Amino acid sequence: MRNEVKIILVLMISIVLVSCRPAGESPDGKTVARDVKPLRIGYMICDGIEETRARFEPLTRYLQAESGIPVEAVYLNTFEVPEAFERGELDIVHSNSLLYVIMHEKGLLPFAGEKRGSMGYQSAGGIVVKAGSPVKELADLAGKRMVFGPQLAPTGFLTQYELLLDAGIDPELDLEYYAIPWGAYKHEKVLYGVWLGAYDAAAVPLLDLERMIQDGRVGPEDLRVIAMGDPIPYCVFGVSPAVAPDIAGRVRSLLLNLVPGDTAEVDGEMLLVLRRAGVDGFVPITDYDFDRVREMARKTNMPPYQKF
Repeated sequence: MRNEVKIILVLMISIVLVSCRPAGESPDGKTVARDVKPLRIGYMICDGIEETRARFEPLTRYLQAESGIPVEAVYLNTFEVPEAFERGELDIVHSNSLLYVIMHEKGLLPFAGEKRGSMGYQSAGGIVVKAGSPVKELADLAGKRMVFGPQLAPTGFLTQYELLLDAGIDPELDLEYYAIPWGAYKHEKVLYGVWLGAYDAAAVPLLDLERMIQDGRVGPEDLRVIAMGDPIPYCVFGVSPAVAPDIAGRVRSLLLNLVPGDTAEVDGEMLLVLRRAGVDGFVPITDYDFDRVREMARKTNMPPYQKF
């Protein structure tokens, strides 16, 4: 009878210890805290939700495994990102630099810049025409047809709008017509729109033009850049001030120290985190890095400074 009591006591103690243990195992066997509120990372959807998830799920898994903090990815359309942040639903946000400026007005802090291509964590917006086009300079665009990227794209709309205004061309009055493509892959669509002759000029991030030339989707002699804006941050991470400094510091350190060989497991497959995300790495940024974006937004009557 005494032995049975001992066995029952041992089992009860074991159950209590297991139920009180604050950690579990991630897919790669590393400890992940169970009693910590999940860190919600909001990713701006770029070229469709499946493309964005495929890019950033390995990064999300990596941050969880290496930090020991449960991390939840949230994928949001461009206009939904600032709204979700303002409601307090996001702890960390991955977005373009104009969305950062908008959310900074509500408290978002700079976290890390995304490094891609020849300009590092920056890119510039350009206006391109077909190689044989008679359009030689911005003044020649008066009365012409132009295609822009998404309206909240800093190097696909904002920069080019400012370039036209500075050249004395009001896009609302002086262009014959301008359009913004529907659906995903808008930056690619604007380039093809000019290359195929549907428009006289296109607003494009030069990083995307560089990438498409490298991939062989357009030739280096197919298009001609007639104007280029100032370099500004491309895609960035921001963090809510509500995130505990130690947790924010741990995650930021992981981002800044990612190297090409770092991997994460997704659906049983080990994936290279940076390669899958399509970035070269992450670098420190400050709020001052966004001052040029703010200047452009004010000049073009764009959020968060628009006046109706």
